[in-house]
Amino acid sequence: MSERFLLVTGASRGIGAATARLAAARGYVVGVNYAEDLAGASAVSRAVAESGGHALMLQADVAREAEVEALFARIDASGVPLAGLVNNAGVVGTVAPFTEYTAQRIERTLATNVLGSFLCAREALKRMAQPAGAGGAIVNVSSAAARIGSPHEFIDYAASKGAIDSLTLGLAKEFGPHGVRVNAVRPGIIDTTIHAAAGAPDRVERFAAQVPLRRAGEVDEVARSILWLLSDEAAYITGALLDVAGGR
Repeated sequence: MSERFLLVTGASRGIGAATARLAAARGYVVGVNYAEDLAGASAVSRAVAESGGHALMLQADVAREAEVEALFARIDASGVPLAGLVNNAGVVGTVAPFTEYTAQRIERTLATNVLGSFLCAREALKRMAQPAGAGGAIVNVSSAAARIGSPHEFIDYAASKGAIDSLTLGLAKEFGPHGVRVNAVRPGIIDTTIHAAAGAPDRVERFAAQVPLRRAGEVDEVARSILWLLSDEAAYITGALLDVAGGR
């Protein structure tokens, strides 16, 4: 099998880290992108190497255009053709009522979650879209929050993920004729550190009872869904918004 490069943004922890590890096991050369968490990205890259895979650590803040362009230039320099992108990098503010949101908080959320995904998709499509490229696949990591709204908690985060859903649908239609499939996964309550970072370390336990399957999801369950959408098993699927939310 010829080498294929998969870029996973925000791959130093959580869903991104699980996706990077699984992608390496599936034969991809994995770009482990991180903004600040060098230790986390290093741990993921070591795990990939120890399992016999190949990883390239790629530091970049995806909300900064120049850094995104430099990131993709490094992928080009690797000599391995880009076959896929997982737009996973994202941030969330602390749990708060909407009237307490500051402009700084909203701008930070939209810059990383929306602008970052747009910029990475743009650069990936320049390289993958036919006839110049060989085709490929993009999976955007949205959230069940896009359809729930996250009242009293993260309405800004939910709105940013609504934008990711629209991005997914638009790109699927525009680039399907050019050999690129674009889909999204929408995780629900997943057991990651993002809840503690939002000031609600007990959030998983509080919301698990509201999930029809009566538990939170695991990062590996989301990662497997992402890798399936990237694979040839999903060759006739594009423009899909796949809920990985336990029925919630």
